[in-house]
Amino acid sequence: MFEAYVDSLQTRIPERPGAYYAHLVVLRRTDSYAVFRTDGELNTAHVQAGLDDTQKMTRLTIFKRKQTTPERLTGRELLRRYGVYDQIKEELGRDCAYNDQETGFCGVCPDCVTYGYAMSDTGAEKSKVYSDTAYSLTSYDDSHESFTLNAPYEDGTMTKKGVTSNRFSQQDHVKPGVYFPGVLTLRDPTALGLAYVINNVRRSRLYGAQTTRTGRLDNQIVALIFADGEIFANLKLTQRVHDLTSGGGDVPSAVLRAAKELVQQDGVTCKVVEGAALDALLGELDATFTDADKLRTFLQDYAAQTREYAERIGVGGARKARAGRARK
Repeated sequence: MFEAYVDSLQTRIPERPGAYYAHLVVLRRTDSYAVFRTDGELNTAHVQAGLDDTQKMTRLTIFKRKQTTPERLTGRELLRRYGVYDQIKEELGRDCAYNDQETGFCGVCPDCVTYGYAMSDTGAEKSKVYSDTAYSLTSYDDSHESFTLNAPYEDGTMTKKGVTSNRFSQQDHVKPGVYFPGVLTLRDPTALGLAYVINNVRRSRLYGAQTTRTGRLDNQIVALIFADGEIFANLKLTQRVHDLTSGGGDVPSAVLRAAKELVQQDGVTCKVVEGAALDALLGELDATFTDADKLRTFLQDYAAQTREYAERIGVGGARKARAGRARK
């Protein structure tokens, strides 16, 4: 896994930053009517349209956590299904619970080590996954619709005993087919850690509010950029894609072209994985992630790697668990 890129990855999870970065250039596209909001309204930003096009425009936005939280929860589901949390519970004597102050994070699992945590008696771990607010390629006016919603009675009507209910509301939704280009950054990833995050991104579908009913996104990884530092922001990427597609054109191709142009301006050493090389890499990952036995082995291997890291830095219970395993 990632044999051709071993020089761009850490061999084990480091205790201190080592200037190894893996940037996923992701093109997110709404596949249904989605809702990305904070205070009852869709999140928007009034920004410059492009790098060349200096006109102002209002764009829809997806805040950082609204991107990474669904992907993080996707990973946790798999860890639970394939027995990783059962093993951790056996070793530590307690479970790992997301944002649950009573149970707390375990501090040793792939989720805790990769995405970080703070609400736990084990301490805190800074996330190794960095995201930025994503901006819609098209304007707010062209990217949303407003719907009137109702709350019918059990018989399916709005009328009870001859009186019509006034339980109506109005909500703006993001239209299907709206693009949100962006970059997801992993700091100091190992091959297993990078594969774990890629799998979470590609498997995740439901984002935003009311995720049981709306909010489907398709995530296309357009490129993988290995570098020794941070690269361009999402807004800059979106603005450059706007310039490239203002007269029409293929959006994924424009995202790739924009990413390759912009990274050359960032003053970092980099290796861009695209096209056939990227397809081969993702195909190799698919061979693992679509086979239940291989996926289980992969998750257990990465869990062993994150536990070793936790033991090395002395995170709550990890060293004790190691001693217990040694006595068996």
